[in-house]
Amino acid sequence: MPCRGDFVFLQMLKRIRLWFYAVFRFYNEGFRNMTWGRQLWLLILIKLFILFVVLRIFFFQPYYGGMSDEQRESSVATELTVRGQ
Repeated sequence: MPCRGDFVFLQMLKRIRLWFYAVFRFYNEGFRNMTWGRQLWLLILIKLFILFVVLRIFFFQPYYGGMSDEQRESSVATELTVRGQ
C-alpha cells in the first residue's frame, strides 16, 4: 500500500517535470522569434570551443602525463602532505 511519502515524492517529480517543460517552452518560443538567434548561438558555441578545447591544448598540459602509477601516487602524496603543513 503506498504511503503519503510516495505521493508527495511523485507530486514533487511532476512539478519538477512541468517546470522544466515550461522553461524549455519559454526558451524555444523566444529563440524561434529571434532574427539573429542562430548566428548568436553559433558565435557562443565557437567561443566555448575556443575556451575549453584550444586553451586546454596549449595552456593546460597534463601534469601527470608521463608518470607511472607509482610516481603519480608519490607525487600526490607529497603535494598533499607539503601543502597541508
